[in-house]
Amino acid sequence: MAEKPQSGTLFGVPYNFERPSLKRLVSSYWKPGDDMLVEKPFGIGYTLNLANWRSWVVLAVAGVMLYLERGGSSEEFESENEDEPVEVVVD
Repeated sequence: MAEKPQSGTLFGVPYNFERPSLKRLVSSYWKPGDDMLVEKPFGIGYTLNLANWRSWVVLAVAGVMLYLERGGSSEEFESENEDEPVEVVVD
């Protein structure tokens, strides 16, 4: 039976199912001369290159959005009192 390839591209999207090592993981996430997106060390698709400053901007924006989403949702429901009766209209 023929061996299936462990890495390559499918419809332009890279995949890699070789067993990951620590060296390969670190070298995949830190490539100083490459673009913001690099191939994943294990799995399908792309990941952020942490040696690129634009990746840190993306992570900061995502962190701020997560912080605002979690902080804003608790203030919204504090003013509601759950002991009040609720009116239900049925047609």
